[in-house]
Amino acid sequence: MVKRQIPDTLMLEERAAHALNAMAGVADRDYGYVPFFAANLMAKPAYMTHGDWDYGSSHGRMIDGMILARHMSGETFGQEVEERYRSNLLSFFKEDGMSYRQWNEYHKWETNANLIDQRAVILSLTTWYMESGDPKVKEAADRHVAALKRIAIKERDIWYYPASEYKETGWPSANAVQLRLAPDPASFCGRLVMPLLKYHELTGNPDAFELCQFFTALIMERSRVFLEDGSFNDAPAYRSGHFHTRLGTLDAIARFGEFTRNAAMIGWVKKSYDWALTKCTAFGWTPGDLHEQAYEHETCSLVDLIATGITLARNGYVEYWGTVERFIRNHLAESQLLDLNWVEQSTDKSNDIRADRSYFKVADRTRGAFAGYSAPNDFCCDVIEGRGHTNDLQLCCLGSGTRGLYMGWSNGITEREGNVSVNFLLNRGSKWLDVDSYLPHEGKVVLHIRRDLPRLAVRIPEWAGFTKINVVRKRGDAVTEGSGKDPSSWINKCFLLLGAASEGETITITFPLSLRTTQENAVGQAFTAYWRGDDVVDISPKGRQKPLYSGRAVYDRAPMREGDYLRPDRELVW
Repeated sequence: MVKRQIPDTLMLEERAAHALNAMAGVADRDYGYVPFFAANLMAKPAYMTHGDWDYGSSHGRMIDGMILARHMSGETFGQEVEERYRSNLLSFFKEDGMSYRQWNEYHKWETNANLIDQRAVILSLTTWYMESGDPKVKEAADRHVAALKRIAIKERDIWYYPASEYKETGWPSANAVQLRLAPDPASFCGRLVMPLLKYHELTGNPDAFELCQFFTALIMERSRVFLEDGSFNDAPAYRSGHFHTRLGTLDAIARFGEFTRNAAMIGWVKKSYDWALTKCTAFGWTPGDLHEQAYEHETCSLVDLIATGITLARNGYVEYWGTVERFIRNHLAESQLLDLNWVEQSTDKSNDIRADRSYFKVADRTRGAFAGYSAPNDFCCDVIEGRGHTNDLQLCCLGSGTRGLYMGWSNGITEREGNVSVNFLLNRGSKWLDVDSYLPHEGKVVLHIRRDLPRLAVRIPEWAGFTKINVVRKRGDAVTEGSGKDPSSWINKCFLLLGAASEGETITITFPLSLRTTQENAVGQAFTAYWRGDDVVDISPKGRQKPLYSGRAVYDRAPMREGDYLRPDRELVW
């Protein structure tokens, strides 16, 4: 890469490289490289613990996250750990094609094929095959999809699973099948649609499509997970309206609607998505559920919000591009653990308990991880409401957070039939153009055109207006100026149409920054957020353990540094 001066602002591929440190660091090298699931960073010293999520769920999340992080960053760190994760994952399959939790010598968890785990398993196999084309991975995935179809209870218009765990001997209770005592369908069926659909797109597997079809019908037509007004059913049988599984299901159904060109399905998702946004903050904090875990935001839920918003934006609801960028710039970026000076760590293993917990260099090993449960203003959630302090890190959130970085990176610049669109005003390189973002310091974006483009459009934030937008185009010695005042230069509500662009051209777009405050409500807790453009630069009241949004330095002119962007020849399309 030829380095040049670029703005020293948020760069998602660098964040992905940091995430690789944590994804490799959580491996328990004294216990077969099985990753630890959770960490308590407020303890003195901090420690990590194993959990029954260690197997299909955690391994699947780590494999998926590491592949995506390497693809966008070019980083090679931790490859030997990733190979162990891959080997472990394949060893969890039994002859019936399902992925099973393993016996733990300390906790003796029950071995079963948990249905939540299966979603992470097929997700990782899909990304793994997308990246490698390895026939042994496809064979494992095909057998897995066939098993998921075989064990589903099939009725005329819907399919479902009658329990959260499947055993080698079959479903634990025939009575549960006969009486339709199915557990929460969003958790065990709805979220499966997303990776199954991508696997079908990738390979043409018909079983995967059939599962998507009948699971989607279950959710939309029979389940009552989502009520008529789009709200989440908060009954205990529906996990009290658990946000991660609800939003993950919306992400899945939005993608299925896009794939099947079902506009009504996309509209159905939008109704629930809009309701969910009323329960979240404008910068991306989400409740855990609507009752006991309401104060426990999961990075997983935020990434589901990001993914669903992107699909809705791709399908005509373009206002969500701005919504998603705010989530990426704020709570996704703030939820990543980069400063660990506040964490006390042990430098030896004398207090470690095999197969249970480790105190060894927890701060060093988890740098780059994402918050497991965060408050709007604090990395650690230690409120008096709900369950109080639980986990500061969870492995599912590390995998999801990395996937969230990838979704923002891969959708920042898109191309369709010669039309190139800059959707996010974030630093990003591509084969078409590079985007230098001076936000939040300056209202300025510079586009470096890398090849001739028939038609180029750039999303302008809604707060920037149009009367004071200035465009300077430079190609060689030729310089032209324009503005946003021409009505014909706007398309799709918020996109500035620049028309054809030429290789070697530089286009500088400037606009005034919006300095404003918003009053945010997080399940009855009030916060004041101070914005500079799309970035929260301060929040009140401030956090106590590891404050968020309180150390963001902003300047009148953006700081610069030497660097460049990674531009892979092939992108993994998720």
